Amino acid sequence: MRALKITKISLLVSVLFISTSFINACSLAPELKTPEVPVAQNYKETAPWMPARPADELSRGPWWKLFADPQLDDLQQKLITNNPDLAAAVAHYKQAQAYSDQLRSGLFPSLTGNANAQRNRQSDNKPLRGSASNSEYSSYTIGVQADYEVDLWQRVSNQVSAGKATAEAAQADLESVRLSLQAQLAENYVILRGLDKQIALLKDTVAANQKSLDLTKARHDGGIAPGLDVARAQTQRDTAQSQVEQALAQRAITEHAIAALVGVSVSSFSIAITTAEIPVPEIPLGVPSDLLQRRPDIAAAQRRVAADNASIGVARAAFFPSLTLSGIIGFQSDTAGNWIAAPNTFWSIGPSLLLNLFDAGKRKAQVKQAEAALDESGARYRSVVLSAFQQVEDNLALLNHYKLAADFQQSAAAAAQKSLDFALSRYRAGAASYLEVATSQALTLQTQRDSLDLNTRQLRASIQLIRALGGGWSGS
Repeated sequence: MRALKITKISLLVSVLFISTSFINACSLAPELKTPEVPVAQNYKETAPWMPARPADELSRGPWWKLFADPQLDDLQQKLITNNPDLAAAVAHYKQAQAYSDQLRSGLFPSLTGNANAQRNRQSDNKPLRGSASNSEYSSYTIGVQADYEVDLWQRVSNQVSAGKATAEAAQADLESVRLSLQAQLAENYVILRGLDKQIALLKDTVAANQKSLDLTKARHDGGIAPGLDVARAQTQRDTAQSQVEQALAQRAITEHAIAALVGVSVSSFSIAITTAEIPVPEIPLGVPSDLLQRRPDIAAAQRRVAADNASIGVARAAFFPSLTLSGIIGFQSDTAGNWIAAPNTFWSIGPSLLLNLFDAGKRKAQVKQAEAALDESGARYRSVVLSAFQQVEDNLALLNHYKLAADFQQSAAAAAQKSLDFALSRYRAGAASYLEVATSQALTLQTQRDSLDLNTRQLRASIQLIRALGGGWSGS
């Protein structure tokens, strides 16, 4: 009997599949077209480029190693392991992937097993009740039911396509979050190291100003210098000390931000001060155009266009009838003994057709909604691509001009230092007032701080360019 049951179930499933092979399915989704974006032939600042297409599966690699800092490498690894925002993005992608798998199941027949054992009582006044039928009876049933929707208009296929594209967009969103967090961490780190250099410079300035204060006090005690010189010297020293404390406060805030990014307690996290140089990566003369194609946000936007395009096919299919093939086979008896036997077999197989005849314009409105969603996702795609091109150009311009500015700023700092040396010599010789020294000290400190700030801005622009290119300059 068990062999007979298995044979009938297999026959039932085979009939469902064979029936669909004689039906020509057609898709009601429009042809997928990537929205056009106006592009230039070359970067305005340097390298050639071309329209973006999703290639975000290419390896981005540990791009932060360009900055040759082992501690930054270690922090990036901690971010990948511990950052809660990244963990949330991973969970969101898993949800989208699971939903896509749910939709994909609609391409296959569903098999449902059921079994029940019941004791029933009929109403004495049940219509058409036979006079010989018992008021109370037992029912024992076991069976398997198969259902399969024939995808005449590719409603199910378009649902699957939309779900797959949405899942791929969620995966690209995950990569976008990962890249954004990595860039944010790298940027905070170079800001921190820039503040370390500022603090070291300010502390040296405090020490130098203290020596100047001691000099003015000695000259004042000897009756050579007025008290005004002492007051000015003390003002210079105290101002520099105040700037040290302000820089330390900014450093603490930046360190706290890094702790949050790597997912550790702010209270137990610290980074030792160091003035080691972080090199500004050299930009290749020709940035490969395919790197811009790897931006995950562009890939996500294009895949959402694909998802909304497929959703139009789903909405249009609602105007046409849906065909479902169903079948059931099992055993049923009114006694528990010798329940599963050939005389107790029952089965049923056949198609069912469902067509919505009137819905007061609901389906038409759903099609319009789907078409409007496609227009929206297309506009967002164009916006993302144009923004990506702008970000690349912005950071190329910053790097180009910051490089020239840094050269001039270093020259200015050197000249200011010479001016200070001359002013101190003249003051010691009694040929100048301390106002000349104080002015030179303030100018020298400002030019040196501006030089350090430009170096930090160059590093930050490099990081933002890497982010704008989708992560790194190596495309293989």
